[in-house]
Amino acid sequence: QVQLVESGGGLVQAGGSLTLSCAASRSILSFNVMGWYRQAPGKQRELVAARTRGGDKNYADSVKGRFTISRDIAKDMVYLQMNSLKPEDTAVYYCTVAGESMYWGQGTQVTVSS
Repeated sequence: QVQLVESGGGLVQAGGSLTLSCAASRSILSFNVMGWYRQAPGKQRELVAARTRGGDKNYADSVKGRFTISRDIAKDMVYLQMNSLKPEDTAVYYCTVAGESMYWGQGTQVTVSS
């Protein structure tokens, strides 16, 4: 079991930046994949960014070149740096880690105004 707590969401103007943080209740070293999903109103939850334990990264086409996923093993943290934000990035963002099971945080709201 692991608990994930996201922070860093908020309201930002288009073109701005935010960094989302995800704090894990225990070491994240054992998880094969860590990532960020988002869900906008009326839409399905979608994968935004993922990082494997080996370091491979995958991004949704809509965020490539603008978002960066990273981790800090010493702090058991996962981050999502979001630059050049657009109104269509508005959503609730969820942190996940996956090994034998997949765990989710409670989500943090990101709102991008035009």
